[in-house]
Amino acid sequence: MKKKKTNKLTFAPLDISSYLKSEEIIQEYLIAAAEDPNPEMLVRALGHVAKARGMAQIAKDAGLGRESLYKALSAGAQPRHSTINAVLHALGMKFTVTPIIK
Repeated sequence: MKKKKTNKLTFAPLDISSYLKSEEIIQEYLIAAAEDPNPEMLVRALGHVAKARGMAQIAKDAGLGRESLYKALSAGAQPRHSTINAVLHALGMKFTVTPIIK
């Protein structure tokens, strides 16, 4: 009895950082991530943006080691506010607070 050959589709992992090509796209992406109720979304987004901009340079500008930055922005990490703030500043961004319009 011959085995039936099955065709399996395989896909490359989605690399979000490859889509972050302009400052406007990066800003909108970070805003959307910060507004998400899941706090891990901002950490993930910062990782994608840091990768798009160059992880080594962002780590240097944030005053962190490259490996420390990878670890701080990895899945499941809970980085300190000071780390997130340092990364945002290295990206040329900052936190702002605005009232919710109902």
